[in-house]
Amino acid sequence: MYDCIIVGAGPAGGTAAYHLAKQGRSVLVLEKESLPRYKPCGGGVSPAIAQWFDFDFSPAISLKVDELRFTWKLGDPVETKIATIEPVWMVRRDVFDHFLIQQAQKQGAELKDSTEVTGIEFKSDHWQVNTANGPVTGRFLIAADGAKGPMAKWLGFKERKRRLAGALEAEVPATVENKSTIHFEFGMVKNGYIWNFPKADGYSIGVGTFIGGEPQDFKKILDEYGKSFGLDVKTSKQYGHPICLWDGNQKLHTQNAVLAGEAACVVDPMTAEGIRPSIFSGLLAAGAIHQALSGDAIALENYSEAISEQWGADMAWAQKLAGAFYRFPGVGYKVGVKRPSGSQIMGRILCGELRYGDVVNRALKRLVPIPGFGG
Repeated sequence: MYDCIIVGAGPAGGTAAYHLAKQGRSVLVLEKESLPRYKPCGGGVSPAIAQWFDFDFSPAISLKVDELRFTWKLGDPVETKIATIEPVWMVRRDVFDHFLIQQAQKQGAELKDSTEVTGIEFKSDHWQVNTANGPVTGRFLIAADGAKGPMAKWLGFKERKRRLAGALEAEVPATVENKSTIHFEFGMVKNGYIWNFPKADGYSIGVGTFIGGEPQDFKKILDEYGKSFGLDVKTSKQYGHPICLWDGNQKLHTQNAVLAGEAACVVDPMTAEGIRPSIFSGLLAAGAIHQALSGDAIALENYSEAISEQWGADMAWAQKLAGAFYRFPGVGYKVGVKRPSGSQIMGRILCGELRYGDVVNRALKRLVPIPGFGG
């Protein structure tokens, strides 16, 4: 019997596996796909995650970027240098996720990929996890199987708060002329934005909408945006997927189990940043399971509280900002993005050097709708 079974080999699962194995716990990671596997994602990673590990991420980084370029309906550009010590990392998720799991394996964690979980059963004091390849048992479970995974429902989290954003991603092979710039386009999509993240061998372009509203033709929008870079997005692989945005504090623990990563809905509702919060939740989940294995009866309850205090409090500010910005993006662009300090602040938030709580009060005062404007 394992000390902990982790379902899902994304950033949350890999992080939890690494830290638990490092503490000498027996860990099994179950992943339905074969690793390395593609995952639709812009692949922007805050360098702040380095503080939570004791190894070098360089082999998993495609590029480092230190410039942001914002546009409004492909015009009115704002360019800013990210004034931080370490630039934002650009990663390919197949490489990055697999690298993290490999670090966990070096610490003694086991991986069973190409192994789909078909159901779970609690047996008096441990979990039996049924897979297509037979059952396995563990004292504790971490559900890190993403936005579409079934684990949360199986664990009884039926009424959890889930605010799903829609996104469409395209991976476009290309010769990238300016490898140090991230592009954000506002105005072409309602209630959201387009992102264009450079990689060593192409672009990860995506469009997402974050506060609901009427359906939009994402494919047409992506195609039009791609043409502005001389790219034919139609010939590239495109992936539609949901994003689990943070929508308020909630219980993330149950009998001998916790939710982590997108299964815990930890994605930033303003930027849709998901990798750093997923890793953070994996870190805290590992700590909680380690404490529980050591006999702490309220360790898992403390995990739910810690996520609320250390991530949720700031996400409440992000949610307020997103609500104001995406409802009135024309105003947001004029009084937020176009202010030199506004674009600088966004760069520092993306790098993990600044929290929303430090800046949102002032930003919201500027975003009070002005008659005659709005996107």
